[in-house]
Amino acid sequence: MKGRVIKSTGSWYEVDLGEQVLSTRLKGKFKQDKIKLTNPIAVGDWVEIEKEENQETAVIKKILPRENYVIRKSTRKQHFSHIIASNLDQAMLVITMKNPRTSLGFIDRFLVSIESFRIPGLLVINKMDLMDGEQAEEWLTDIHEIYEPLGYQVVGVSALMEKNLADFFKPYLEGRTTLIAGHSGVGKSTLLNALVPEAKQSTQEVSAYTTKGLHTTTFAELFKLNYPGSLIDTPGIKEFGILDIEEEELSHYFPEMRAYLGECKYNNCKHVNEPGCVVLQKLEEGYIHPYRYQSYINMLHEEDSHR
Repeated sequence: MKGRVIKSTGSWYEVDLGEQVLSTRLKGKFKQDKIKLTNPIAVGDWVEIEKEENQETAVIKKILPRENYVIRKSTRKQHFSHIIASNLDQAMLVITMKNPRTSLGFIDRFLVSIESFRIPGLLVINKMDLMDGEQAEEWLTDIHEIYEPLGYQVVGVSALMEKNLADFFKPYLEGRTTLIAGHSGVGKSTLLNALVPEAKQSTQEVSAYTTKGLHTTTFAELFKLNYPGSLIDTPGIKEFGILDIEEEELSHYFPEMRAYLGECKYNNCKHVNEPGCVVLQKLEEGYIHPYRYQSYINMLHEEDSHR
């Protein structure tokens, strides 16, 4: 029987067969194509299962090939990776200016990760009700001016204050499997509850002492929408370390740099200080945003430190 993993709790996995949901477990070890993973099975995976004698539980016999996945470095095991979710149509990153603040570097790392699998990205600015003043206006302007020209949709909402969010988001979500990601405390669970009321995800206030979010989602889980489509909720991400991207390939996942692929004087140009670099030329001419270029340089240095 074929089904889709909709929840992972570490050792047990809930698999949706369409007519029923079964608790399943792995039997034996699965090879993962040279990737060291903390989780051999991810929410969103399609699997083949076999019912056990009691008919209420099953064993996963095979993981079907993944179309794509979002992956990051494990926060617990060195040299290991963790698949956040798989078989996605798009990824929604929920960001906030404060309580907690989402850095541009974090946004760029997330976008590079999904770009590496050509997964479209949607940026949702939450807690718009908390934003006022000149600083907030400048931050909002930066987000729109940096990311919209690159093809990323940017929408602003207040998950806590606004009504009819389900109707507002329907054009963005209908017919798609969408990953929801972001720091703890940005309002993912509040947003999910507005979109899928039966999800009943717990929410907590941001810590007044640290101004950082408190973890409310423990495990990734897939929820079906009231119309065709589904959302995969994930635990809050503190940091997003990219991996398995070579230095020469990193610029391919920045759309504004990818546009000039093959135009530099040297084929292995890293766009740092090489003569005849078109990317540096376009940066100087204003076609590449300096914030994005700085993120690129930071990621290059990060990869260098791990070699």
